[in-house]
Amino acid sequence: MANPFKPTAGMTPPVLIGREDDLEEFEMALDNGVGDLGRLAYVTGPRGIGKTALLNAYGDIARDRKWDVIDETADQGFLDRLVEALTDTKTKVRSVELPTVRLDLGGTPVGLSTSLGRISLEPTQRALTFRRAAGQRLDVLEKKNRGLLITLDEVQASDITELRALATGMQHLIRERRNVAFVFAGLPSMVEDVLNDNVLTFLRRANRTVLSHIPIPEVHHAFRTIITTNGKQASDEVLDALSASTRGYPFMIQLVGYWAWAYTKGSNVITLETTQKAIRRAQRGLGDMVHAPEIDGLSSMQKEYLLAMSQDDGPSATAEIAKRLDRDIHYANVYRTQLIKEDVIYSPAWGQVDFKLPYMRDYLREHGAYHFLHSGTE
Repeated sequence: MANPFKPTAGMTPPVLIGREDDLEEFEMALDNGVGDLGRLAYVTGPRGIGKTALLNAYGDIARDRKWDVIDETADQGFLDRLVEALTDTKTKVRSVELPTVRLDLGGTPVGLSTSLGRISLEPTQRALTFRRAAGQRLDVLEKKNRGLLITLDEVQASDITELRALATGMQHLIRERRNVAFVFAGLPSMVEDVLNDNVLTFLRRANRTVLSHIPIPEVHHAFRTIITTNGKQASDEVLDALSASTRGYPFMIQLVGYWAWAYTKGSNVITLETTQKAIRRAQRGLGDMVHAPEIDGLSSMQKEYLLAMSQDDGPSATAEIAKRLDRDIHYANVYRTQLIKEDVIYSPAWGQVDFKLPYMRDYLREHGAYHFLHSGTE
């Protein structure tokens, strides 16, 4: 029996736990027709919370309704790729760098070098190019009562000029009452930067979905359902241990489930011993795949703040963190605010902070020295 748990980045798990309401709302948005607020939306939340998986599920919903779906990631050149996907043609060359030519004057020690320059063939209006390409595709689709969904992942990696062009084109398509939907996703602080851009005010009206941790009872029910329907058994004690270890974090659900299934091998029963082994392995994997990249992207002072927090077994007092950093409370609060904005920590009560991602404290205690030694400059 194939392993039903899929902890691969960007992979949609067989069961999207705890997102039933989000999926139902998107179904309603497509079924309600042009103008529904759910047709312009964004998804945000910390790493590993399931943003990409939800975008994939949205795409499946649209395909079930015979819509065309184009999924893109917002790295460099994404707008050109969108236009290519819409028109099934390659984008024309936008610029050519001509070589430098050297002229040697015979009989003299003098030589001349000159550049032949750069010929630019940039599109006059990138937004118009996208708008026309999407409009032509919709001309065909709408005759068949079908629509077009575009999803854009990882907006934190986007070129703001490309995003502006896409948003401008999409705004016109919506104003023209075309049968289109657009959903984008990214980390909280980066999405906020996009929404605060003066040219992208149109996107501020997008329907927001903030993904958070899944209640443990729902996790417990999902583990039971997935395990039993795929031919294995697990006691309540095992299900309790698996569920508690995830702390409601979607990626950890897939990770610990994957290893519990893998370590069971030929047996049909997941034992408590196997479960404990799977939990330890999943914690290591979470550190490598989620915590390390998260920490590596922080400034040296942000890392120091987290290391100071890791000394506590639970929520940390912000005043105590400032003392450990040998800084005044106002200085320390600058980094507290930054880390909250990055969705790395949160404030459970006034004057307190705690880690947002599960097992971050344990990871820092084990690997903190490495990250401190490799801290970048402010």
